[in-house]
Amino acid sequence: MSATTTDPAPAVRSRSAIRSLLRLWPYVRAVRVRLGVSAVVGAGASCVALLIPLVLKWMVDGPVSDHDPAGVWLGGGLILLLGLLEALLFGIRRWLVARPLAGVEAAMRADLYRHLQRLPVEFHDRWASGQLLSRATMDLQILRMFLAFPLVFLVVNTVTVLIGFAILFAQSWLLGLVLLAPAVPLMIMCSVFETRYALAARRAQDQAGDLATLVEESVLGIRIIKAFGRHRSQARAFRAQTRGLWRTEMRKARLLSDIWAVIMTLPEVAIGAALVCGVLQVADGKLSAGTLVAFLSTALALRWPVESIGFLLAMSNEAATAADRYFEAMDTPEPDSSGSTGSTGGSEKDGSAANATDGTGAGRPSDGLRMHAVRFRYPDAPDAGPDLLKGVDLHIGPGETMALVGATGSGKTTLTALLPRLHQATGGRITLDGADIADLPVKRLRELLAVAFEEPTLFSATVRENVAMGAGPEGADEADIVRALAVAQCGFVERLPQGLDTQVGEQGLSLSGGQRQRLALARAVVGRPQFLVLDDPLSALDVHTEALVEAALREVLADTTALVVAHRPSTVMLADRVALLEDGRITAVGTHAELLRDSAVYRHLMSGADEEPGADEESGADEEPDAEGYPDLPEQHGAEERTGEADEASAARERSDAR
Repeated sequence: MSATTTDPAPAVRSRSAIRSLLRLWPYVRAVRVRLGVSAVVGAGASCVALLIPLVLKWMVDGPVSDHDPAGVWLGGGLILLLGLLEALLFGIRRWLVARPLAGVEAAMRADLYRHLQRLPVEFHDRWASGQLLSRATMDLQILRMFLAFPLVFLVVNTVTVLIGFAILFAQSWLLGLVLLAPAVPLMIMCSVFETRYALAARRAQDQAGDLATLVEESVLGIRIIKAFGRHRSQARAFRAQTRGLWRTEMRKARLLSDIWAVIMTLPEVAIGAALVCGVLQVADGKLSAGTLVAFLSTALALRWPVESIGFLLAMSNEAATAADRYFEAMDTPEPDSSGSTGSTGGSEKDGSAANATDGTGAGRPSDGLRMHAVRFRYPDAPDAGPDLLKGVDLHIGPGETMALVGATGSGKTTLTALLPRLHQATGGRITLDGADIADLPVKRLRELLAVAFEEPTLFSATVRENVAMGAGPEGADEADIVRALAVAQCGFVERLPQGLDTQVGEQGLSLSGGQRQRLALARAVVGRPQFLVLDDPLSALDVHTEALVEAALREVLADTTALVVAHRPSTVMLADRVALLEDGRITAVGTHAELLRDSAVYRHLMSGADEEPGADEESGADEEPDAEGYPDLPEQHGAEERTGEADEASAARERSDAR
């Protein structure tokens, strides 16, 4: 259960922090005025603070030397007013940026979510969910904090240091040079620190994403963890990842402490040297006491802008890393959803024909669903390996239901994922009523075709909202939802606390497996699609409920072109014909009875007999199927199977009633 799928982006890449942060400009542009004004206000507040040493100089050289109490009180009042003005200006600066930057964060998060929804399934197969989650939360918080504080104060502190040193040099150029002496070693140390800290920051944020993935998997798989008593192994995996993250954070802390030690020590030494030189100059009468006080007060006022360099550089590097991680996801190109992609190998002539209509198949004869030499391999499959699908040819006539049968791992689910373009076929063509699906806009394609997957996924919403997701843009009224629930035999909904308005919880885990599967089936049929793909939709149902659902489904399938992935004879009986998928190709098509008679592989899959798939076909020819198309099996075995199914059905009903 530990996170095995990590961030596919490189852990560390050579990059310019400034170039990374400049990519935020499209989002910052809308609030640039407020950011600029806040920087000006912050610089003004810092300049107000630099006036206080000048007031002190006036007080020392004037009222204090002249023993004038009124002048001292006046100077004290001026310092108090300047302090209040500084605090007011900093408060205004925070007010200027707080709300706009929260909007920037929200806009970036909305863009990321919208982009992730449009990316192909291959992207989500490669990326761990925790990595995406950390980008949408932690990384965006880091960016907002950078825009609100480090970005502004990099400007404010730069202006403050420049003005402050101008004042220092105006008072004493010699003492100013003494204070400026540590500048060169400081710049060298900051450059080294930035490089090392950037590596540690990237590693820490990637490790935090991996940790989020582990926590998410542990929460969603808590039943498995408890059922197999794996809480200790999960705890060990969690401790290992937290220990790795802790080591990286400690590495960052050591780097930050090192740079802070240097940044704080060198200026203090310089101030001490300036004090000694200043005292000697005062003793020689070359400098007034007030000027020395003002100089030292100004130097002390510049301590924070200088000492904050390490802190601001650290936050800026973390923000640059967060920007890199954010745009790694955003830079992934979205698939063309407008149609006419030609991604499945359709010819120019075919594409033009499809574009001659509105993409609905209007004006063209009904041809059902047709696959022409369809090939597919996963993008991360080895180049030397064979294709998973090696030229599938299949035609499902209008209103016909075709069952797709094959051994586990033969590619049945992958084939069904090509129809709604969850994956793009790497060769061949797929047409719906003659229109190549590569030329249909994705929105229109998914209005025409609905899918019920083998693993039913429900969302943290009401039953009504979960079912209505399959209704398309026009939505579904109460009658449509009730009809779909009736088809899927979802009578249990009436017994839920709030009926259709009951929240099903995350992943629908408050419901049984069979209930989730029936709701997923209802979602697929609620929109009355022209084409329907069902991936083993009845696998979690007991035999009695399955029979009821099959009876209702037959009415729906009578007006729908459908492909049904089947593993059991009872599901196969829903279909008009059966296609056998073997070794990436359709090797046989016919009725259930015909394939039982002619295909040893099909008999092996349907009956579970010990006969090898490659056995002599004559043995199957001698064994005639019964009236319902099932091969003759030993009577005792059939009785035991029916007894087992009855027990399973009874247990399932008890679980459903208990829920």
